[in-house]
Amino acid sequence: MSFTQHTLDQLEGHDDFLARHIGPNIGDQQAMLSVLGVDSLAALIERVVPDSIRSTDKLALPDAVNEVETLKRLQDLASRNRVLTSLIGMGYSNTVTPGVILRNIMENPAWYTAYTPYQPEISQGRLEALVNFQTMVCDLTGMELANASLLDEATAAAEAMAMCRRINPKQGNVFVVDPECHPQTVDVIRTRAVPIGIDVIVGDPEDLPEGCFGVLIQYPGTSGLLRDHRTAISAAHEAGALVTVATDLLALVLVRPPGEIGADIVVGSSQRFGVPLGFGGPHAAFIATSDAHKRTLPGRLVGVSLDAAGRTAYRLTLQTREQHIRREKATSNICTAQVLLAVMAGMYAAYHGPEGLQRIAARVHRLTTILAAGLTAASIEVETPTFFDTITVRVPGRANQVCATAVSLGVNLRLVDDDTIGISLDETSTRQVIETVWKAFGTSGVIADIEPSAVSAIPDELQRSSDFLTHETFNRYHSETEMLRYIRRLSDRDIALDRSMIPLGSCTMKLNATTEMLPVTWPEFGAIHPFVPLDQVEGYLELIHGLEAMLVEITGYAAVSLQPNAGSQGEFAGLLAIQAYHRSRGELQRRICLIPASAHGTNAASAVMAGLDVVVVACDADGNVDIDDLQSKIIESDNALSCLMVTYPSTHGVFEAAITDMCALVHAKGGQVYLDGANFNALVGVARPGRFGADVSHLNLHKTFCIPHGGGGPGVGPVAVGAHLAPFLPNHPLQREAGPDSGPGAIAAAPWGSASILPISWAYITMMGNQGLLAATQVAILNANYIVARLGSYFPVMHTGQHDTVAHECILDLREITRDTGVTVDDVAKRLIDYGFHAPTMSFPVPGTLMIEATESESKSEIDRFCEAMIAIRSEIDDIASGHVDVAQSALRHAPHTAEDLLSDHWGRPYTRQDAAYPVASVRAAKYFPPVSRIDGAYGDRNVFCSCPPLEAFA
Repeated sequence: MSFTQHTLDQLEGHDDFLARHIGPNIGDQQAMLSVLGVDSLAALIERVVPDSIRSTDKLALPDAVNEVETLKRLQDLASRNRVLTSLIGMGYSNTVTPGVILRNIMENPAWYTAYTPYQPEISQGRLEALVNFQTMVCDLTGMELANASLLDEATAAAEAMAMCRRINPKQGNVFVVDPECHPQTVDVIRTRAVPIGIDVIVGDPEDLPEGCFGVLIQYPGTSGLLRDHRTAISAAHEAGALVTVATDLLALVLVRPPGEIGADIVVGSSQRFGVPLGFGGPHAAFIATSDAHKRTLPGRLVGVSLDAAGRTAYRLTLQTREQHIRREKATSNICTAQVLLAVMAGMYAAYHGPEGLQRIAARVHRLTTILAAGLTAASIEVETPTFFDTITVRVPGRANQVCATAVSLGVNLRLVDDDTIGISLDETSTRQVIETVWKAFGTSGVIADIEPSAVSAIPDELQRSSDFLTHETFNRYHSETEMLRYIRRLSDRDIALDRSMIPLGSCTMKLNATTEMLPVTWPEFGAIHPFVPLDQVEGYLELIHGLEAMLVEITGYAAVSLQPNAGSQGEFAGLLAIQAYHRSRGELQRRICLIPASAHGTNAASAVMAGLDVVVVACDADGNVDIDDLQSKIIESDNALSCLMVTYPSTHGVFEAAITDMCALVHAKGGQVYLDGANFNALVGVARPGRFGADVSHLNLHKTFCIPHGGGGPGVGPVAVGAHLAPFLPNHPLQREAGPDSGPGAIAAAPWGSASILPISWAYITMMGNQGLLAATQVAILNANYIVARLGSYFPVMHTGQHDTVAHECILDLREITRDTGVTVDDVAKRLIDYGFHAPTMSFPVPGTLMIEATESESKSEIDRFCEAMIAIRSEIDDIASGHVDVAQSALRHAPHTAEDLLSDHWGRPYTRQDAAYPVASVRAAKYFPPVSRIDGAYGDRNVFCSCPPLEAFA
């Protein structure tokens, strides 16, 4: 029958998202199942997933909705958000995202589908962009070193507090916070301080108590007040305390930088450098310090090194600080950054350059002085005599009325109290905005008449005199043509998901569909301040509560908080909930956290942050938690047992059949079970942790639920809990609806974390529907087991579960190969670049292994292409094993091969240039040439240099 003979019902509804998201079509799935000796996906799941945890009922979620209808529903939600001009401030400002950055970075899959740059040879583009960000932060703050971004300003301030204590451990336990700090920052600091015994005092930085190890100062203050802190900083140093300054990058264009007034650490947000408000995130925060403190700096640090040919190259430096190496001794639990947003902010600075930023900052300040002069002329008291872009205005008894009038005129002001209002101007402010604000206060004026009386409110002694952004990168790309080409040049140096499969175990690099991404940049989601009145965000709240309900159904728990803006923060929030629950029962002694040896490194780091004592539980020969050792550790812990923190399926890629027994053992001793949801892509629709014994999990929306990795961030790590833990979810001091009053405080700066990217996961679940979500899990498990079937005879598979199956990922064991031939996992990873692939996860959780995960969105043909590359590499290893090739002279050891090396006049290697560049025929069709050859990591760690190198370095 031809299509013209089909009925309308037959023709409608077949353009479904499911077939776009899942890589293998039905025919491919059947072919893969036949290789495994299974006749259906359902039969495969019965073979792989233990009966004790497998769900028998389908998810109580609606059927799938197509892409067009999903966008209509999102447009309806967006239309119920009111986009006003928000002059609320408090660390959040409206901004203009240059179109060339919006279209070519924020909306470009070459940037947003990239992974964390642990493989530096195929990450040179995003690494250079991050060095731009670090340089920008160093120049503006006057510090020597900055990391590659943190989650938000409040988190950065809390990390600075912990950093001060690491540097200054014997000084005492008191941390003083300036009353001029943003309230959300104060709350996050308190949340972080309580579990580790730090006493936070909000008080005068010039009057420090005994035992003070650190001070946090806001500069300019949250009221807008711009103060000279040199005396306070000197006094703090004399008293033995370290000083952190929270600041505003745009203010520092005109204001003397913290590094010039004695700051030890500087934190803040780069949001106003071209990153939309987004109802609170995601935004790139920063932390900067002196070179002397680089080894205590949390998060990632991009440094400059050399490759094998002596070329300048970038890499993540000082990686021995990473959690997966240091675990409970790590500098922090931060496992992600805000790379995509940091790249945008750095490009914003490069596009405008120092002169452009000076014009923007000077205009903002000029408008603010005119606003203040007009209010003063009308006998309205401006309380802030010195300021950059924010003023505090006193209107006794009528602040509510003024704010209400402003809203009726389309403007949000900050209601401080019944008598006080804050007003913050920004890059988008206009003359009309000023006149509207005057009108809200019941006055009027002509700007041309007022301006002559408006004088600079930056004191002479605080005016910036030092140069910044002098590097050529910030003085070259000011035309759109040049910026466009620069962005393209950098993205061409990288391998992201738009180029090929990224087979990373434990990381779930799956399709981030364009339809899911579209709403993020709609102004109704992107242009909203996080502290607007809630009646302006009815659409946002419906979406948020709807997504929470979806995740409750999927996980089997009772409640979800979307506030944690990374998986590590979700872990921390979950552990705080457990500890608060124990305290509510009077069991303050419960402080032991049992963690299997195979666990993610962030688990141990998060446990220490939550005030817990980590006890490691052994794994058996099959990679499962050793039940005998677990029982022994539970007995030893006795009534001090707080929880077991277990990843499921395990980090070894196995569904452990004993998981329900583990939960029962812990519960019998009054403990709780934290199930790390990093591998939730193997559970959706198949099993629900909240039903099979776990008490709390965090989820990685940037893994299982399609928020892109963005080169190492953004992420979202919501925490899901059982009913008994629901009263202890995060809350927020500025939005009561964000969490229960009985919660531990704020985990993130914004009430709902990185709210603007939540539509991505909402859209994914809506378009997949109940059956689609199950199918995604089934195919993820199918793809992993198919890889085992194809590669198992070439590389030993380290661990398997029941019926010799794996979950959604598998580990190839290269340790015997390394012993016999000298070929390492590094060699295989770098050689895969010549085949056009990003490497699998290297040496985690077991040194000398490769962990592979295809996800459900990779097609059979792409998986076969990867398997053929691995088989070809095995053939190269066999040539070394047989003695025909010396490992030191092999293509494996010299990989990856750059075009420059391949075209050099002198080759001098025992293999041909063709074998180096085109090891398999399929590579010829779309060859990726890495910009650098293998990078010398040791050199980079010995010579830490983290700002833009001069262009001569690339000669």
